[in-house]
Amino acid sequence: MLTMFAQQMQAVVVAWQVYDITREPLSLAYVGLAQFLPMMCLLIPAGDLSDRMSRKRLLTISWLLASVCSCLLWLLSQSGTQDVNWIYAVLVLFGCSRAFSGPALQSLLPQIVAREQLAKALATNSMLMRISAIAAPVLGGLLYALGGGVLTYAVCGISLILGAALLSQVPVRFANLKAPSADDQSTMWQRFAEGLHFMRTRPIILGTISLDLFAVLLGGVIALLPVYAHEVLKVGPQGLGLLRSSMAAGEVCMGLWLASRPINRSVGKVMFAAVAVFGLANLVFSLSHWFVLSMLALAVAGAADMVSVYIRGALVQFSTPDHMRGRVNAVNMLFIGSSNELGEFRAGSSASWFGVMPAAILGSLCTLGVVGAWMTLFKPLRDVDKLEDAARVGTGKES
Repeated sequence: MLTMFAQQMQAVVVAWQVYDITREPLSLAYVGLAQFLPMMCLLIPAGDLSDRMSRKRLLTISWLLASVCSCLLWLLSQSGTQDVNWIYAVLVLFGCSRAFSGPALQSLLPQIVAREQLAKALATNSMLMRISAIAAPVLGGLLYALGGGVLTYAVCGISLILGAALLSQVPVRFANLKAPSADDQSTMWQRFAEGLHFMRTRPIILGTISLDLFAVLLGGVIALLPVYAHEVLKVGPQGLGLLRSSMAAGEVCMGLWLASRPINRSVGKVMFAAVAVFGLANLVFSLSHWFVLSMLALAVAGAADMVSVYIRGALVQFSTPDHMRGRVNAVNMLFIGSSNELGEFRAGSSASWFGVMPAAILGSLCTLGVVGAWMTLFKPLRDVDKLEDAARVGTGKES
């Protein structure tokens, strides 16, 4: 939780600081690009490394590297530099640390939590990530207002170091990694291809990851919220903030529910239903001219998305043997990152071509179409009853 807050705070504050220096909106694109590109480029070796060494050690090193980035940003703030290129350079290093921490963190959880408690732990983890995404920017803004980048980056660095220290005390009880043999001559790309082959022959994993990819890629409306707030609902920046927080509130409320009452039966059908509700809620939002209805629709979409995220994460973890979780989770993160980034591009370009409301309606209908198609293409995924059943599904050639 400490490290989640620290990384979220740092991401928000550094964007504010760069814009404060440059007053150029394009500089914010460079802030995102500096972190996104190294993370995407390194996810494959990061996933491979997660399967070949202690994930706990790899995660500790990644968090310590992130704390070094916080210290460097603290030094730059202390010096009062106006050269944002130094900040971009530090953000590239920060993106590298996130590339290795992501697969390691996702793959470590099944090693420290008993299998019968894994579903509840995954729900709690998803909820904490959403809470940090909501609360950390607020806390970061308060710290920046009180002491600028010097105070904020100091808090981030200390939090990351403390998180790494606490992690060192967490016992790894269920590790089942295959240690690389001395005569293993396979390359990283061959091992990654092995992971891809494993995913391709498992309809549970392939269907789950690709369903989320195309549902978000085609049907996400987050990128269009500023246009809706300004042109359709006419509620201004305050209304935009409420729209964004509505979806987040739905996610957090559903996360709290799932943490106490995990889904235990008909998980495949529930996942498809959740993605369908996500598409329908976005369709209601797309057609709405009433602010309250728009907020409710986004809250429902957020809750449905949390159900989908929870089941997707659990199915991937239960379906994947421990010695391949790093590679599979790396591909999962690659798909998630691509769907979010490309989804925003798709939404913006569609809005410029067809208009904002037709683009949002079309995207929502595409999401519903994906649900129908995937229910036919991935019958083993649809028929999964319990999360534990996912590990017993075969290669799925019948799908």
